[in-house]
Amino acid sequence: MSTDSNKKQFWKRNTAKVPGSIQHVYGAQHPPFDPLLHANLIKAGNKPPITLGGKPKKATTFQEFESITSDAWDVGDDDDELLAMAAQNLNIEVVMETANKVIENHSKQQERQRQDDGDISEPDQREEEEAPEDEEEEEEDDEEEQGEELEETNPEVSFASEHSPHMSAPAAPGCRSTLDSVSWGDVPRGGADACGSSSPPQGYLPANTERRESTLQRKRQEYFGFIEQYYDSRNDEHHQDTYRQICIDIPRMSPESLVLQPKVTEIFERILFIWAIRHPASGYVQGINDLVTPFFVVYVFEYIEEEVENFDVSSLQEEALRNIEADSFWCMSKLLDGIQDNYTFAQPGIQRKVKALEELVSRIDETVHRHMQQYEVEYLQFAFRWMNNLLMRELPLRCTIRLWDTYQAEPEGFSHFHLYVCAAFLVRWRKEILEERDFQGLMILLQNLPTMHWGNEEVSVLLAEAYRLKFAFADAPNHYKR
Repeated sequence: MSTDSNKKQFWKRNTAKVPGSIQHVYGAQHPPFDPLLHANLIKAGNKPPITLGGKPKKATTFQEFESITSDAWDVGDDDDELLAMAAQNLNIEVVMETANKVIENHSKQQERQRQDDGDISEPDQREEEEAPEDEEEEEEDDEEEQGEELEETNPEVSFASEHSPHMSAPAAPGCRSTLDSVSWGDVPRGGADACGSSSPPQGYLPANTERRESTLQRKRQEYFGFIEQYYDSRNDEHHQDTYRQICIDIPRMSPESLVLQPKVTEIFERILFIWAIRHPASGYVQGINDLVTPFFVVYVFEYIEEEVENFDVSSLQEEALRNIEADSFWCMSKLLDGIQDNYTFAQPGIQRKVKALEELVSRIDETVHRHMQQYEVEYLQFAFRWMNNLLMRELPLRCTIRLWDTYQAEPEGFSHFHLYVCAAFLVRWRKEILEERDFQGLMILLQNLPTMHWGNEEVSVLLAEAYRLKFAFADAPNHYKR
């Protein structure tokens, strides 16, 4: 018994208050919270609380507490109302009306810009007529005639001449949006040097003009350092397959008259091999070779005043060729950094984009989608090349350069906006697609679309339609869902 009493005394809680024990401290203005008192005050208003001698009340339940409180975020009595609102589909007519307004405003803006250009050109012509010196007039007229002849004889030159690769004016953060809006609709002739060409990827050159020359020199030296370090290993056992595939793919590129020149072939081989060595996650993949051509053509045109396709590139000075090669390499690398998953193992980026294209077309033109399903045409059979080559095999080179200008001005142009361009491009041939009544005819059409006559106007309409689709469908998976 004595042991049991000792155990009880040992485990008995010591309730005596000793100095240093933890106690709650309350101020006169902030007494302990009494939920019963708080609930009674809300129900009774200014009614005095019940004294200790009054009849005790039962505790307030949570449902009663919830019913007498109000939340500023509550939409209604039923929380399911929020889910019902989120599940509602947008009105098709409202969305289409808004999208059509975007195209209409874009057309009006282009027309206004053309009128402004015409108004500016008239005073310039008057000043030239009033100039006292006949010699200056003749020189200016000769230069204008030469420029017009180049435009008429070679549309490639007229497009490339509008895209000088090096920016001479700083693109300050404050005017970045203005510059993008101008570049979105193509940089006008003579304006590339003033506002900066969008052909080189953003971030290739610093915005500060004082740092550009030093940055260019550093990048060029770094590229040729890579050549000295890696290019001799092209015949090694680990790299000979990559180099062999590059040598096979280059002669298949276009324009053949330019690419098949021995000097150009050597430049392309070095650019593609060095890029593959520096990006082992993907290595070289067929399709990457086509992405060099637009940059190369634009940079070559910086040094010549004639048709690029028929020009002998080997006649350029060695320093110019080195600059063209290094700049083309870095621009292509900057472009591929944004679409790297297109060329990794199994090319998951392209797989996702082709699937997204199929879903998008099924929502914007169900007739075309069902027509291709009827004849068992898979999107992967024709759209894989559209994603892999960024439509370079479907459009003339002049249109590709024009298209890439907008891609540079549009956020995530190559990785995201390109999807809507492909959708607009497919729907553009709606009539021709519906006329084909078998699998073979559809595949021949989709792989050989008649775009050789396309120019700036057709590309502008295509981009406007793509922007309309992006405005209506981007980040809105339930739009037009039936």
